[in-house]
This record gives sequence, C-alpha cells and structure tokens, in this order.
Amino acid sequence: MRKEAARLDASDTLRECRALFEIADDVAYFDGNSLGALPKAAPARIAEVVQSEWGQRLISSWNDADGEGAGWIDLPQRIGAKIAPLIGARRGEVIVADSVSINLFKLISAALAMRPGRKVVLSEPGNFPTDLYMVEGLEMQDLAERCLAERADIEAALDDNVALLMLTHVHYKTGEMFDMARLTKAAHDAGALVLWDLSHSVGAVPVDLNAVGADFAVGCGYKYLNGGPGAPAFAFVAERHQQALKQPLSGWMGHARPFDFTDDYEPAPGIDRLLCGTPQILSMSALEVGVDLMAGIGVDALVAKSRALSEFTREAMAQVVPELECVSPADPETRGSQLSWRHADAYALCQALIARRIIGDFRAPDVLRMGFAPAYVRYVDCARLVTELRDILDSGEWRKVEYAQRGAVT
Repeated sequence: MRKEAARLDASDTLRECRALFEIADDVAYFDGNSLGALPKAAPARIAEVVQSEWGQRLISSWNDADGEGAGWIDLPQRIGAKIAPLIGARRGEVIVADSVSINLFKLISAALAMRPGRKVVLSEPGNFPTDLYMVEGLEMQDLAERCLAERADIEAALDDNVALLMLTHVHYKTGEMFDMARLTKAAHDAGALVLWDLSHSVGAVPVDLNAVGADFAVGCGYKYLNGGPGAPAFAFVAERHQQALKQPLSGWMGHARPFDFTDDYEPAPGIDRLLCGTPQILSMSALEVGVDLMAGIGVDALVAKSRALSEFTREAMAQVVPELECVSPADPETRGSQLSWRHADAYALCQALIARRIIGDFRAPDVLRMGFAPAYVRYVDCARLVTELRDILDSGEWRKVEYAQRGAVT
C-alpha cells in the first residue's frame, strides 16, 4: 500500500501544491474540511494590509485601488466574483459577508417574504445545527414553521405549504451528497424556493448553481477555501431574484448610498443589498489569498484528486481496518471530499491519531471523520492513516486516559 501511495504521489499533477501551504512534512492533515491549512502567501498579505494599508495609508485605503487607496470597500464584491466560477455562478451573484449563520438568516427570511401564504422551511434531521437553529429563530418570531423529512421522503414532503427547501449539499457528518439538480427541480415544481449550504462543497466537489436553477446558496470561507479561522462566508442570490430580495438585516453597507447617511433605508441594487455591517478587512484579505490559490488550481483538478484520494483510502481501510463501519457512500460521485467511520470510541481513536500527527476530527456521537483537501493531502498520508490506525487498535493505545478527555472543541 505504501509503495502504491508513493507511486501515485510521484505521478500526481498537484504534487507541488502542498508547498504552497504551511504544513510540516511529518503532518498528515485530514481536517481541511473543518479548517483549511494556512497558505504561505497569507501572512505576508495580512502584514501588508496591517503595516502598509492600515498603518501608512490609514483611512484612504477604503477607496479605489487606483492611486493611493487599497480598495477595501470593494472586497466583498471582488472576492465574491472570484468564488462565483467555483460554484457555477455569474459575477454579481456572489458576495462575501458575515458568517454562514447570518447569511442563512438573511436568505431564509428573504425567501419566506417571497412566498406569502407559505411558512414552512423544509430540511432534514441531522442537517448541520446552525442551519436548523436559524429556522428555529424565525419560528420563535412566528415567521416560519420548521419541517424535517428524512432524505428518502423529502420530495414527498414538498407540498403547497413549503416556502423554502433548505439543504446542505454535502452532509457534514457522513459526506453524503444530495442530487442538487433533481431536488431543485422538485422544489420548483412544488412552488418552493431552494437554499443550498455549500460549506462542505466549494473547492472540493462540482457545483453548478445556475445550471440547476438554484435560487440561493451560502458557503464557508475557512474550509476548502483556506481563508483562516472564522473567515467570512459568502452568499449567492440568482440574478432573477435580486430585485425582489428583501433581507431583514438592513445595515448601512446594504444601503444604496451608505455615505449619504440618510435616516431611511433604501436597498442597494443587486447582490450588494445582502451586505450589512462594515466588511472585515483583515479576514477578507486572508480569504482572498485562499480563494486565489484554489481558483488557480482549478475545480476539475481538485475534484479529480479528491475522489482518487478518498477511493484509495476507502478501499485500504476496508481491507486493513474492516471493523470500522464506513458511513459514507461507496460511490465517490455521491459523496463529498471526506470519509467517515463509526466506532464507539471514535473520539479516543481520533486523539490517538492526532498524537501521531495524523489530524482528523470527531463528530458526535461516534464518527471519526477524515477530509481530503486535494491541494495538500498526499497518498502517503492516506496510507499512513490506515497503517497507524491499525496499529493503534491492535496495541490498545487509544485506551489511554488522556485520549478520552474532551476539549471544548471536538
């Protein structure tokens, strides 16, 4: 297995990309689906923003990049335009702002307003918690009704009470991927709108929002886009909906003319109305580095390697560690860039692997999850994961008391 891994790494067209990230050679990093690795170019860019743009140019950095300014005010639109091709959107349909949770709240509320007489937001049990919590917040205001249906029953649940179908494209725990085209069409046939959470999709799996006729989407900046911890999120609104969109967080940056400082709110044209407060310049600047890097590699190459890495690992795990139950789909075209296995002591196993500098993560109650960020994960990392996990199980090392002690973040 190790020889085959070395052979595959030698022929990997993306093998030079790992050098673009700050990852020690002895680290096998399988947690890029939770926090992407640091691009080597990011510290210098942040230093430039802090020392030159903020430190020297001061407030002039908000204005146009021509001349003495740095164009800070245009960062949300500029980065959004760079993300757009990664998700099958057009320029002017994606903007970077706030967090996934806040963008969900904006778009769920906007979708409900666009479907008067309907209040139901349909999703699935086990969706990522923040997606469901945002609906609950609107439910407490009597603006929404939450309805959860198992995956096999979603289409049957699309009745004339449903205003919005809200789903995460790639399930955060199992990696199972929805058929976006089929479900978007089913929702539209029922008169509902669709909101896709792309947090575990963008930069790792094929996404073509306009091809499937998607209405809305949100996504995360700090996973496969490598924007850094707490990086800003992005939001997509199909151009056909932008004029009618009424988002509830009518902050001053979403105003048509924010520096007129008028008392009454007038929404900005197009996607800009999704803005709320002042853009987070330091974190957006870091995110732009990550987005540029991933866009430069290209979606097709990333997807091809992602699937090859995960298949290599899935097959090896099935042979070498058969006692762990794989809960991810066997078909790489129906799962995201991750694999998950169930074990009663998954947390302890994860900690034992981390102690050996093989970094994955745990998802309650019993899932060991490994993400395959194709820009920097190697085949030799995958082979090492399998052999080291076999040794940890055989030796009983995972039973050490310290591996059962959980931190605040798991």
